[in-house]
Amino acid sequence: MQRLTMVYDRTTRILSGRLIESLALLLNRLALAGVFWRSARTKITEGTILQIDETQYYLFEEFGLPIPTDIAVPLTAYAEHFLPVLVALGIGTRIGAAGLLAMTMVIQLLVFPEAWWPVHALWAAMALILISRGAGIFSLDAIVTRLRDQAKR
Repeated sequence: MQRLTMVYDRTTRILSGRLIESLALLLNRLALAGVFWRSARTKITEGTILQIDETQYYLFEEFGLPIPTDIAVPLTAYAEHFLPVLVALGIGTRIGAAGLLAMTMVIQLLVFPEAWWPVHALWAAMALILISRGAGIFSLDAIVTRLRDQAKR
């Protein structure tokens, strides 16, 4: 029984260590960024890099958002491109994840209120994990932190 307890404790230490956590955070970052990146690309005219498709303005008018459509569409399209890149690369991860959480809540409250449990709760949970834990060791944030710590010495 004691040997089994030792094996269990060692396995638990390994699985709860920085390496496994960082792999989980990397997968979490890529999954969350992918959702918003794919959404962003639907707002752009095919064959262009960042030219907003005119139909987006009509779609956003149907949502009845409290901000003008000519502000909401570019803001959304550019944020859905910029924030996922931050999150995927792991640079400014907490800020990028906070932005994606804010977008999730706007979508939940103003656009698709019926989608909380099947979709938005998952996005919110993923963003909150990144906000609370950071990007992990497989990120540009980790490299910047290491360089900053070395410069302090």
